[in-house]
Amino acid sequence: MCGIVAAAARREVSEILLEGLRRLEYRGYDSAGMALIDNEHNLQLHKQQGKVCELEKAQKLHPHLGCTGIAHTRWATHGEPSGVNAHPHISGQRIALVHNGIIENHAILRKELCAAGYEFSSATDTEVIVHMLHQYLESGRSLLAAMQETVDRLEGAYAVAAVDVVHPDQVVAARKGSPLVVGIGIGENFLASDQLALRQVTDRFIYLEEGDVVEISPSSLQIYDASGAPVERKRSLISEAVEVADLGGFDHYMLKEIHEQPRALAATFAQAADHPVIDDCFGAGAAEVFDKVKGVQIVACGTSFHAGMVARYWLEELAGIPCQVEVASEFRYRKRVTHANTLLVTISQSGETADSLAALRNAGDGEFAASLVISNVANSSLVRDSDLVFLTRAGMEIGVASTKAFTTQLVALLMLTYALGRRASMTEKKQQEIIAALKDLPDYVQQTLELNDEIEQLSESFIPKHHALFLGRGIQYPIAMEGALKLKEISYIHAEAYPAGELKHGPLALVDDDMPVVAVAPSDDLLEKLKSNLEEVRSRGGELFVFADSKAGFSSEARVKVLDMPHCPEVIKPIVYTVALQLLSYHVALQKGTDVDKPRNLAKSVTVE
Repeated sequence: MCGIVAAAARREVSEILLEGLRRLEYRGYDSAGMALIDNEHNLQLHKQQGKVCELEKAQKLHPHLGCTGIAHTRWATHGEPSGVNAHPHISGQRIALVHNGIIENHAILRKELCAAGYEFSSATDTEVIVHMLHQYLESGRSLLAAMQETVDRLEGAYAVAAVDVVHPDQVVAARKGSPLVVGIGIGENFLASDQLALRQVTDRFIYLEEGDVVEISPSSLQIYDASGAPVERKRSLISEAVEVADLGGFDHYMLKEIHEQPRALAATFAQAADHPVIDDCFGAGAAEVFDKVKGVQIVACGTSFHAGMVARYWLEELAGIPCQVEVASEFRYRKRVTHANTLLVTISQSGETADSLAALRNAGDGEFAASLVISNVANSSLVRDSDLVFLTRAGMEIGVASTKAFTTQLVALLMLTYALGRRASMTEKKQQEIIAALKDLPDYVQQTLELNDEIEQLSESFIPKHHALFLGRGIQYPIAMEGALKLKEISYIHAEAYPAGELKHGPLALVDDDMPVVAVAPSDDLLEKLKSNLEEVRSRGGELFVFADSKAGFSSEARVKVLDMPHCPEVIKPIVYTVALQLLSYHVALQKGTDVDKPRNLAKSVTVE
């Protein structure tokens, strides 16, 4: 969830480390720090609570220089956000270490280290790692051997990197359950939790595998597997141009990314035109896998879980294929019964979501016919570990609250529905309707974006509110869930979503004149039932905000505000209506004065359990 950058070079690296941290700011964090070994082999340390710019100010005021160093942005797990709890952590003025992940047996290790005379200055689980490393070094181990013995004692997930003043040109690192990549230079080598952090210095990378330990220096690079044996890992050349994270004239990244959706959706669907058969969009061998699929199991978290819920309606209604959808953090620990020839589908914007990755890796041999990941990041862990891959073309998404990554996931899932459905009960007419709707989708989303001013006016009603209820029926229920999630994520208004038919089974007790109710109301077979549900709200003094198909027959009146949505094909309405709810949450957050792009307590990529 946080970010690591490390360097071993023949040139001064403090600015390289800072630039790496700047490129990782989108991930979410609460403090930042940097440790360098100077020319006199002294450990130099800066740690600051807050943004990377605070670290930059400290570096300008008291410059620390060196050719070997590590840097970090922290998202608090153990211990509150503070300068003391910020990384790097040090031991004996000799070792500095940074860490992503969670060490589950830290309490036991802390007790052992306290008994051995070590004093702890922070409340973090990370500090046990650096003291253990110091303990092994003081007993005569090399930096590499000390790291190998240290990680053998750790339970949980981690990516760690450390420097030692006794080995001033080396950085040693290890990973298990948290991503770490090596950047290869000329006369210099680097480490980072995300290749994006290093694109300013190299385009050559090695993606470390589970249990790997790596030692880098300016002139050497050696990787060891979990057993301690030297190994060679595949080297990847990243030729794609680096996307520039600029606002492009928008006030926030989230707003920019909402408006980028017509292009992103078109680019994602354009992959169908790049292949003579749509199956090939999912990777080599997809056709053979799809031929035998009799069911689908979708596993995801957060917004991606909502995408999976939409796909369940598509797969079962349009393709006639049974589909189960489950939150990854539950799926990975549940004893389950899997039917033969089931396709496991994981959905993750980053491709590094810890629970989804664990769900994939914990799947038993032969439990699933194959695994497919839908992700926005090439070379991510889920992409490397899955049999089949569909890469959405959302482009870089900086805002923590996902927008274009979600809608492009829906396009991918509708394409999967088409690919599987044409083998099952989907008619030729329905196949043609899906393709035509996907082609026209960017235009309908653009029409929705043109409703921005009307949605902004609606948002003013939410300024004094602290709670909101979202309702939907059928395939629009998960879209209501996504709308509620977006509102709570960035405006901090408590929002819940329910199937409209559940209103009388509890939620109606909450409805009063202080509880706005947002309804997703396309013109479909369930429209009349939804109208009855909404009447129940109005009769109890609730204020209704209805996002309705322009042909659905809704009109604004007392305590009912209607936004007429574009009339579009039924199959793509979940995507089109999502965009309107994204704009609503954005404008409410703007009126509330919250941090739209970096909401409190949240991170872009959830790489810990």
